[in-house]
Amino acid sequence: MEVEMVENGLKAVEQELRAAVNSDVNTLYDAGHHIIDSGGKRLRPRVALLAHLAAGGQALDQMIPLASAIELVHTATLVHDDINDHSLTRRGKITVHARWGRTFALLTGDYLFTKVYEMMAPYGPQYNVVMADACVKLVEGETLQALAAKAGTMDRETYKQIIARKTASLFEAGARMGAMLAGADEAVVTALSSYGYNLGLAFQIVDDILDIVGDPETLGKPVGLDVTQGMGLMMAQNGRKVLGETATMTAEVEVDPIQEMLLQLRESGAVEVARLQAYEVAQRALAALAEVPPSPARDELEAVVNLVIERQK
Repeated sequence: MEVEMVENGLKAVEQELRAAVNSDVNTLYDAGHHIIDSGGKRLRPRVALLAHLAAGGQALDQMIPLASAIELVHTATLVHDDINDHSLTRRGKITVHARWGRTFALLTGDYLFTKVYEMMAPYGPQYNVVMADACVKLVEGETLQALAAKAGTMDRETYKQIIARKTASLFEAGARMGAMLAGADEAVVTALSSYGYNLGLAFQIVDDILDIVGDPETLGKPVGLDVTQGMGLMMAQNGRKVLGETATMTAEVEVDPIQEMLLQLRESGAVEVARLQAYEVAQRALAALAEVPPSPARDELEAVVNLVIERQK
């Protein structure tokens, strides 16, 4: 029954997202619907809805705008990220900036961020502080990543800080607010927050693994983007060494530098190390659920961890 409630809740989230990007300014309407209608895993709202149910809540109708706001923040960052990454495809479709240009893509991302205020307003200060904190951390994480890439100073500690802020923060906020809206006690709220945080870490590590070994058609976007910009876990582990080897090799023989770099990283053992790290933080997410009462929703949260670890896109 709870699984069915979540699936119905996610359908309602889709409707909420489409309604949120309606505008009488045609470019914002078209670009907003373009990115929303391209789909996505909707993992963040799923976690928020499941956390609410696992914490004993039943008010999924009250969760829909909140869960939608979390997904809309994520979607806005994708629009801006694609500009920074010069990516031409996202979820198998042309990116907003590639179709409408950089200026309108920036404005579309800003528009989506601003609509989040509208969605969150009815929840009051307590929830808005949680969301604002997650958004601040997200921007800080993206900024740290850009600074490290520019300076060529990406290392493991910097990487941990980046993914904790830019990815884990939003997962954590969704799980926390879902539990809060259920009226759960502090122990359960903290446990579900920890679950969301560690799930977010695992998700980003796997995402960076797929940037090295993933199939572009399956992913719906190019691979190697993070590596070519000096970002990602693989570069934090041994990227500068690999980059140096690749530069020498390309000077001697004509090769695709991106493909050569990816090949070097695949053979370096970095992927295997990263998989172990993803597994480690995933186990922390599962351990956090021990503080949450047994229920079908908690079982589904456990299943989400396996989905994240095993995903191919």
